Amino acid sequence: MINVIGGSGFIGSALCRRFIKLQTDSFQIVDKNQSLFFPEKAKIADVRNVSGLEGYIGEGARIINLAAEHRDDVSPLSLYQDVNVTGAVNVCNVARKKNVKTIVFTSSVAVYGFAPIGTSESGKIAPFNEYGRTKYEAEQVYKAWQAESADDRTLVIVRPTVVFGERNRGNVFNLLKQIASGRFVMVGGGQNRKSMAYVENVAAFLEHALNFKPGLHIYNYIDKPDFTMNTLVSHVNQLLGRSAKIRLRLPFVIGLMIGKLFDVVAKVINKKFPISAIRVKKFCANSVYESAVAETGFVPPIALMEAIERTVRYEFLEDHSSEPLFFSE
Repeated sequence: MINVIGGSGFIGSALCRRFIKLQTDSFQIVDKNQSLFFPEKAKIADVRNVSGLEGYIGEGARIINLAAEHRDDVSPLSLYQDVNVTGAVNVCNVARKKNVKTIVFTSSVAVYGFAPIGTSESGKIAPFNEYGRTKYEAEQVYKAWQAESADDRTLVIVRPTVVFGERNRGNVFNLLKQIASGRFVMVGGGQNRKSMAYVENVAAFLEHALNFKPGLHIYNYIDKPDFTMNTLVSHVNQLLGRSAKIRLRLPFVIGLMIGKLFDVVAKVINKKFPISAIRVKKFCANSVYESAVAETGFVPPIALMEAIERTVRYEFLEDHSSEPLFFSE
């Protein structure tokens, strides 16, 4: 039995579709929300409630934990600690009781903060926000669980970069939507590079990781190559049948000032905006990571350029208005 905690979400749904397609061993979703695609496979439980969680984790099951508090604008901030860290403690406590030997935990490259270009799995841990901090703290909880029986337990920590794909209303979609609207403004020079990860490839690697031998395994997950923002925006323009030229640009300093202004207004009127100072910083920063995933023999099923083309076509060139959506960062 495979228990997919947080399996009703964006990555979890892609993973479960893969299980169905490959006719993988039986699986069950454990999530605080009902699954939009596999309601018959879902059990409702919150990682913050250990007793509820315990009722749905199978004896000797393999666990994939995707549950997380991850948006940029979470309030109160204590939710990061409650879900990401206390949730990890609860999962490990249940794993002990249910004789679980394998846990695959999705962390994040956010644990590195504004990392130097080419940061690998051995990079310096320096999170700049509560999400990254609590993800790394959760990693320590899982490491302690694995170390209790190091020769018998398998722990795989996967740190994906920004994950995108069809139906996801996260940061990559917001960028694509701005480009599609014709009102996109490039903030900064556009030479900064971004590592990205396509949801179907992330799901495929999580499934692959279930077969790792006992021990501690930590991997960044990135789909290569890393595009500059100029290259990415120009390519999307071409996919939409437009000129590749980027017409509107703003210096970084002005863009940051605009983001801070939106932060002030949002606080005053208690309303969330798609523009903020932290999002401007993230947009203009390099986020280029390296990964040892290839050493495991894993080959991504979808090339990154094809993944971008699939997403643009699905979201902006075809009609999928009746399809369910996922909202994330």
